[in-house]
Amino acid sequence: MIDQQHITGRALRDLVRAGKHTTITAGVAMGYVQANLAILPREQAFDFLLFCQRNPKPCPLLDVTEAGDPEPRLCAPGADVRTDLPRYCVYRHGELICEPTDIRDLWQKDWVAFLIGCSYTFENALMQESLPLRHLSENCNVPMYRTNIACQPAGIFHGPMVVSMRPMTPAQAIRATQICARFARAHGTPIHLGDPAAIGIRDITKPDFGDAVTIRPGEIPVFWACGVTPQAVVMQAKPAICVTHKPGHMFLTDWKDADLE
Repeated sequence: MIDQQHITGRALRDLVRAGKHTTITAGVAMGYVQANLAILPREQAFDFLLFCQRNPKPCPLLDVTEAGDPEPRLCAPGADVRTDLPRYCVYRHGELICEPTDIRDLWQKDWVAFLIGCSYTFENALMQESLPLRHLSENCNVPMYRTNIACQPAGIFHGPMVVSMRPMTPAQAIRATQICARFARAHGTPIHLGDPAAIGIRDITKPDFGDAVTIRPGEIPVFWACGVTPQAVVMQAKPAICVTHKPGHMFLTDWKDADLE
């Protein structure tokens, strides 16, 4: 039995490519940088690059591939964005049409892949401080929510910021904020603590993506900007085609979390 918590990012990618890991990547290859994915035709790539630059909190760029090249040469030489994520989401004109485990048959010679920082990256540092990660203790996906916070538009891309949530006591939230300040390219510090309604979340028990988790007495919800934001934006911008990771099913890089500090 492979201990997936303590393997390398490359080893986890090998398992994914072989079809031996098809689930979420929270709590695996701890200490390695994880990344969100968005793939678009070159025609929309500049607009999306500009969108990421204007919205660095939800969309901190880690790597961008050459058009038609599925290898993210900067953060994971030898990897393949068509095969090395557990599951993908394929959107056509803003509608989710399928969630395959391999997109080689869809790949086009003008596609550009964007790898975006992920909050799973800083969870190793939170664990080292014994801060709670409820989605890990409850063996589920982190809860994610659309908010009423509008992203800065760029070209065709516009829409709401998505956030991930981890329940903590106020004192734990302060410590988490201090720790996450070191990881600006993994969304950095929380954007909101406390009342979900203040950022447009009507029901904290019903996340838009991922799974609901228990919020215990004395805890408050702590919200981080989330790399699922491009998916909410794609649903509004409705490009002809866009491929993303399935929420929670991330790309594992060769970088260590300390590389982003």
